[in-house]
Amino acid sequence: MNLPAGFKELSSLLPGQVKANEPMSRHTTWRIGGPADIFVEPAGVRELARLVTWAHARGFPLYFIGNGSNLLVKDGGIRGIVVKIGRAFSQVQVHGTTLIAGAGTMLGVLATVAQKNGVGGLEFCAGIPGTVGGAVVMNAGANGSCMADLVQEVTVMDPSGELERWGAGKLDFGYRTSNLLGRSLVVLEITCRGVARDPDLIRAEMEQYIARRRASQPLSYPSAGSVFKNPPGGKAGWLIEQAGCKGMRQGDAQVSPVHANFIVNLGRATARDVQILIQRVQQLVYERFGITLTLEVQVLGED
Repeated sequence: MNLPAGFKELSSLLPGQVKANEPMSRHTTWRIGGPADIFVEPAGVRELARLVTWAHARGFPLYFIGNGSNLLVKDGGIRGIVVKIGRAFSQVQVHGTTLIAGAGTMLGVLATVAQKNGVGGLEFCAGIPGTVGGAVVMNAGANGSCMADLVQEVTVMDPSGELERWGAGKLDFGYRTSNLLGRSLVVLEITCRGVARDPDLIRAEMEQYIARRRASQPLSYPSAGSVFKNPPGGKAGWLIEQAGCKGMRQGDAQVSPVHANFIVNLGRATARDVQILIQRVQQLVYERFGITLTLEVQVLGED
C-alpha cells in the first residue's frame, strides 16, 4: 500500500491518531464512502491545533466530520485529511440551566444529561444520530425546534490554531444552515441554555419523540437521515411520495418505503447509486411540481 504524502511526518507529530487510506464507509451512518488519504482522530485540543497548523502550513485540505450522519462520501474517496471530532471532545458541563458541550458529544447524550439535571429545551435532540458540532453548523432540528433556539456561544478554531468565541448573533442561523458552513473553522465547544423543567416530564417527552421516530423512519437500514431540505411551505417527503418515487431503487440504494425523504443502504449501495437516485427524485419532483429539491446532506470526495 502506498502511503500518502505527509503521512509519516503527521504520524510522528500525532502518534497513534493517524491512519492512511481509511475507508470512509466506517465513519458514515450510510456505511458508504471511498478512502480518505489521511484520517485523524485527535486526542485533544492541543493535538488538533498541531494538526491544523501543520496542514495549513503545507497546503493540505482539511475536512471535519462528527458522526458522519449527514454525509455522503463519494466512491473515489477524499484527497486530503479527514479529521474526526470524536470522543476526546465529548465532555458536558452543567451550570444551572446552562450546558457547555464538546463538539464531539452525541446529541442524544446531551439530551440525556440535560434531562437528568432538569434542563428542558433539548428534548428534540433525543434520537438524532449526530454530534453537537455538526448540529450547530447545520442548525439541526426536529419536532419544531432547532439548535438556534438553544445556542448562546460557540468556540471555534481557525487555521492558525487560535480559538475564537462566536456569539449567537454572529452565527446567523437559518434553516439547516449557519454562518459556520463552508468556513475554514472547526467547532470545539458550544454553550447552550435551556429552562428548568421536571426531569420526569422531560424524559416522557423524549421517549415520545424517540417512539415517533421509530414508527416513522427507516431505522432498520443505514441512512443519512433526511436527504433533502423541506422547500418553503412544503414537506420534501410528501413531494417525493406524490411524485411516485417511494420505493424506487438503484442497486442497493432505495428511496425508503417508510419515509420518502430517506435513502437507505440495503447492503452494498455505492455513493454513485445514491447520487443517481437523488437526481431521479429531483427530476420527478420538478416535473410534477416545478420545485427543485435541494440537498440537506453534505457531499464530499470524488467519483
